[in-house]
Parts: sequence; structure tokens; C-alpha cells
Amino acid sequence: MTKTIPVAVYWDSSSILSVLFKDTYSKEALTWFKKKGIHLISTLSYTEVCGVISRIKREKLLADILIDVAFKALKTGPWRYLNIWPEWEKLIALSQKWSLRGTHLWHLATAKTLQNQIPELTLLTFDSRLGIAVKGEGLLAK
Repeated sequence: MTKTIPVAVYWDSSSILSVLFKDTYSKEALTWFKKKGIHLISTLSYTEVCGVISRIKREKLLADILIDVAFKALKTGPWRYLNIWPEWEKLIALSQKWSLRGTHLWHLATAKTLQNQIPELTLLTFDSRLGIAVKGEGLLAK
């Protein structure tokens, strides 16, 4: 019998959106979604996902019922909500090491900040540029 190893995953907005809406990465995202462990969402991830869902609604790209389901899934998923921000010095150091947009830098630095308390933490992202930095910082989801 194989023992299930619990995970500690920090979800960025790209990974959350792949759970909520079918895309190229949905299969992998759903695999992570079903894993036992700690699933973490920052206020920034939550904000970004709310913004995308609301834009989809405004542009009438999906029926309102599907928008409601997406918001409900965001609220009721396995995620624990974090009120955390990255350490200031980590932002400076990581900004000089990696060429990232501000939000991606924020996610990376926040995950590195959390890694001090949760050494096994991984950052789940489907953004290629952030993914390179995640791998380089030892936060790659396995």
C-alpha cells in the first residue's frame, strides 16, 4: 500500500484559474487540487482570480450560472486564505535575481517568506517565466 504524502502548496492565480476553467493545464491543476495537504491562497491570488472571473462576466464570455459556480469553487475549494506579504528584503533580492513582473515577483517572494516556516512548500504556477524562477528558488511543485 502506498502512503499518501501530504503537500504544502502556494497557488498563484494561473494555477487557480486552471482549476476553475478548462485549459491546457487543468488536468495537472486538478491533480494538485485533489492532493491531501495544505493549499494556500494569498490575498493577491484571490484578487487576481476575482478580477479575471468578473472580466469574463462583464464580457459575457460565459453564462452567469458558470460565473457563480466559479466564485463558489473559489470560496469552497481546499484553499486556506493567507493574510501575508513578502519580506521586504526578499523583494529586493529576488527582483535583482529574476526578471519578473510585479505580481509574479510578489508571489515568489511571498512563497519564499512562507518557506521559512514551511520548508516543504511548493509554488504551483503555469506561468513560464515565474516557473523558471520557482524552479531556481527550490519551490518547484513535484
